[in-house]
Amino acid sequence: MEVILKTDIAGLGYKNDTIDVKPGYGRNYLIPQGFAALATPSNKKIVAENLKQAAHKADKLVKDAEELAAAIGESSITISMKTGESGRIFGRVTSLQVAEALQAKGFDVDRKKISIEDIKFVGDYKATLDLHKDVKHEVTVTVAEEAKAE
Repeated sequence: MEVILKTDIAGLGYKNDTIDVKPGYGRNYLIPQGFAALATPSNKKIVAENLKQAAHKADKLVKDAEELAAAIGESSITISMKTGESGRIFGRVTSLQVAEALQAKGFDVDRKKISIEDIKFVGDYKATLDLHKDVKHEVTVTVAEEAKAE
């Protein structure tokens, strides 16, 4: 019996795969649970069209992410923090601060897509922007000492 999977099933296949299963397994488990549908010619056409549209959307997302990475380029951002005598900063630099600094330069990046190492001292560091699963970009983050009011 040929069925089209609606979800990923470990050991069986991935969503939209057309697979052969024993008739009882398909009729009594996969189809009633909503994990699969019969592989009729019309269902195969629907899946093919959905995959074609999904591929087009995925290509557009990757292209947009690459354009954003190219626009950001070798940009560096500066974040001012209060520091102690030895140059050690109080608090920590967060992805929210990096996102706000990028926003000020005109780049809209979600803070959840920014990963930054634990920063403890003044200096230059790298932040990784996860723009898409295939597109990663690094930005230089300069942590500077905040001007002290005396």
